[in-house]
Amino acid sequence: MKQQLFEDRYAPEWDALERWLGERGKAKGDKGGAAWHPSELPQRYRRLCQHLALARDRRYGTHVVERLHRLASEIHQVLYGARGDQRSRWLRYFYGGFARIVRTEWRVVLAATLLFFVPFAGMLVLAQAVPEAAYYVLPPEQIGQFDEMYGKSAERLGRRGADTDFQMFGFYIFNNVRIAFQMFAGGLALGLGTLFYLLFNGVVLGTAAGYVTGAGYGESFYSFVAGHSALELTGLVLAGAAGLKLGVALVAPGRLTRKQALVASGRAAAGIMYGAAAMLLAAAFVEAFWSPRTTVAPLVKYGVGIAAWLLVLAYFTFAGRSRAA
Repeated sequence: MKQQLFEDRYAPEWDALERWLGERGKAKGDKGGAAWHPSELPQRYRRLCQHLALARDRRYGTHVVERLHRLASEIHQVLYGARGDQRSRWLRYFYGGFARIVRTEWRVVLAATLLFFVPFAGMLVLAQAVPEAAYYVLPPEQIGQFDEMYGKSAERLGRRGADTDFQMFGFYIFNNVRIAFQMFAGGLALGLGTLFYLLFNGVVLGTAAGYVTGAGYGESFYSFVAGHSALELTGLVLAGAAGLKLGVALVAPGRLTRKQALVASGRAAAGIMYGAAAMLLAAAFVEAFWSPRTTVAPLVKYGVGIAAWLLVLAYFTFAGRSRAA
């Protein structure tokens, strides 16, 4: 069956379900103006799941699959009572829902990964080969702080003038949230803002890493970043992926209006951002209270860092597989 015929035949059923859900949110117990009784909902839910399976199997347009997936998820919440316990909802999200969303949106995640890590790797190599290049990217005062932050005399690695770990914790939260928000909100500028901030931050961080390595502070620097890099870098890339998701909806809305496409894509983008924010908060905690400690051997820190990367990769690869649609 052609996609247009499929939509023409079944769209009235989907519209009725959406109206029922909308009215239900305004007044509990109301039938939502639907021409059927709410007791028919399980049967209609099964038909909707069948439509979703057909749309996926026949590779219909993304807007059709996303609409059916959203509808099926919302009705599943109604039927199986997931709305009652907000805490269990968040537990399910972090247990596997977050990973499923990231896997579903692998295209924007891959694009964000390349946009961030390609310039990062390029500048990491260039800043070691040509140290003067760092002065075209980083302000001189920041470069001048590297000795204080990573030199042999540093009592706390990465410390930027703050007196306590708690002050650094607040600084890292602010910094991470600021960058993540720029990447996410930049998607509303047709994705151009997100593209800029992914490339810009990749260049800046790669330059800093390359310059510090070339200056002879490699062991101090990498032992500092090892523990929190998996959470921080992945969180930033995912924030960029969420921004790209919004940008794609505005640039290529398909058969939807830009407003409809933005609303549909906004759900997936928000699903990515919730998890990215949690990762950046955890990264700030590790960066403030674990990473700066010079009393811990670098090899121990490297081991923790490798374990963190393996856990992050395993989570996004395997978490939620048993419930994946």
